[in-house]
Amino acid sequence: MAVRVGVLGAKGRVGSQVCRAVEAADDTELVAAVDAGDSLDALAEADVVVDFTHPDVVMDHLRWCIEHGLHCVVGTTGFDDARLDDVRRMLDKSPEVGVIIAPNFSLGAVLMMRFAVSAAPFYEWREIVELHHPEKADAPSGTARRTAELVAAARREAGFGQVPDATATELPGARGAQVEGVHVHSVRARGLVAHQEVILGAAGETLTLRHDSVDRASFAPGVLLAIHAVADRPGLTLGIEDLLDLD
Repeated sequence: MAVRVGVLGAKGRVGSQVCRAVEAADDTELVAAVDAGDSLDALAEADVVVDFTHPDVVMDHLRWCIEHGLHCVVGTTGFDDARLDDVRRMLDKSPEVGVIIAPNFSLGAVLMMRFAVSAAPFYEWREIVELHHPEKADAPSGTARRTAELVAAARREAGFGQVPDATATELPGARGAQVEGVHVHSVRARGLVAHQEVILGAAGETLTLRHDSVDRASFAPGVLLAIHAVADRPGLTLGIEDLLDLD
């Protein structure tokens, strides 16, 4: 039986791609395409709701879906620890519901993060540069933030401390934001879609891992993977790494 899918943000850049991918797949059915100003009641026929909207509205969407027993796959950004805790509290009241929130649904981006985690213990210096279109609402991107968190954790597990930095004077923001000690630099420009570099340095060498999404269609395979997995994963799942069976 096909999974019945509702899409929030259906007219947006990514949401429209998701709608097309759901309609094209043999094992999913698009039952609701909801955008700004539309009633959420149309989602009641869905098994899974996909949200690619805006940080200002995504929490209200999640609350409505969870209260109505609908599984959720979320690509909207802007989730910090406080917001994630709020989602967990919502799910405590509906333990049968699954929610997957991922900073990036591109399989290549997930692999880039995985490779960065594997390499991080071997390099003392590491910085992240993320580049996106100018309509992006958050900086740094959710992918960059998540990558920095994973890289920092890998270095802690390897027993490394803070990275030496001789910067004595700087203009505000010149060294970027810091996420758990990792410098993250955000670039916004017309013509970009979603791009990220992880730069790792050691004596005499650098290793640069770069991923480029040049078309938003690159997110569709990961979204479809999450749509099929979410019902079997009650509670909150962060990222789609575990869905890829990378071990």
